[in-house]
Amino acid sequence: MNSSFLNQKTPNEIAKSFADKIKEHRKNLKISQEVLAQKSGVSLGSIKRFETKYEISLQSFIKIAIALDLDNEFENLFTQKTYNSINEVINGGVNG
Repeated sequence: MNSSFLNQKTPNEIAKSFADKIKEHRKNLKISQEVLAQKSGVSLGSIKRFETKYEISLQSFIKIAIALDLDNEFENLFTQKTYNSINEVINGGVNG
């Protein structure tokens, strides 16, 4: 049996992780939900629903990321790490 299958996160767990990271980043910037709504163009209700129930449209999620200056994070979301040597693989990408 494939043990990685047993360790896979559910869609809700992944959505919660995204919401928690966005919320933490928002709070670190000392931006209220109301200010984020104004800055992003996403309704306050949608932001509250995202932070509590982890539900949001992709368009609204992207608008929030842009408002929090996180849109550059999407560029690396599905890129694969390339390694130059077996040592980088062993050391997790750090040349040793």
